[in-house]
Amino acid sequence: MNNLRYSLRLLGRRPAFTRAMLIVGAGILAGAAGAYALSRYLETLLFEIKPSDAPTYVSLALLLSMVAFAACYIPARRATKVDPMVALRYE
Repeated sequence: MNNLRYSLRLLGRRPAFTRAMLIVGAGILAGAAGAYALSRYLETLLFEIKPSDAPTYVSLALLLSMVAFAACYIPARRATKVDPMVALRYE
């Protein structure tokens, strides 16, 4: 019975990587909404790009999400390779 409770507790928790990617997704959505709202005011600064250019928004969102994925994945992968006892002794 204890194993079942332990398993259910683990299912309720999200790893740090998943939480980080959720935060990145929320940031990209908020940033895209803000950029679309402010693009009308910045229309004079945009050269050969319409203020509501969807491919530009999509490509920038993909680029930012790939960079954020790498920034979250590399430390998470490195952390999984460390023995917990070694890390605790080091502190």
